[in-house]
Amino acid sequence: MTNEKKPVTIKKYANRRLYNTGASAYVTLDDLAEMVKHGEDFVVYDAKSGDEITRSVLAQIIFEQEGKTGQNLLPIRFLRQLIRFYGDSMQMFVPSYLEFSIERLTKDSQKFREQLDIAMSGNPLATPTRQMFQTMEEQARKNMAMFHEALDMFSPFGAPMGGAIGEAGKAAAPAGKSTDDLSEMRAQLAEMQKRIDNIAKKE
Repeated sequence: MTNEKKPVTIKKYANRRLYNTGASAYVTLDDLAEMVKHGEDFVVYDAKSGDEITRSVLAQIIFEQEGKTGQNLLPIRFLRQLIRFYGDSMQMFVPSYLEFSIERLTKDSQKFREQLDIAMSGNPLATPTRQMFQTMEEQARKNMAMFHEALDMFSPFGAPMGGAIGEAGKAAAPAGKSTDDLSEMRAQLAEMQKRIDNIAKKE
């Protein structure tokens, strides 16, 4: 038996109104955004067809947040690069990499917040500010290196997938990875295996 809390069911009607069945009340996209921020999980269904539309509603929440002044999190360059991956041979690996990266960022968020507070309390161009961005850049490189190493270990096509990039990633990777990091990579590998198995079944 498990005490894991089930996601709240949200129903979306033709008039675009959203109904929280857990609270028995109509909610807005801003309300759903607050639920996400507070760690409350939910699943959205189309009230008429019964289809799950959680992904599209979450994307709509992001669109709404991006439209607010000072709330832009998605750089134009990132959006362009993301669009290029649609239909690309590497498309199936993009979701896993993005999930992997955002999880790493979430885990390190407290450290970044502390560095940001130090940087913003003084001269924005001072050393702490540069150190903060250097730390974030270094973490991004480590994420890429670990992900490429995971791809090389997985290699479902019988050859290392990283190629030259994988070798560069290994060179940039930290010398001693913790048990947590290895466990995290194994979990990512298991998830990618499931996704590729599903793709193979469809084909």
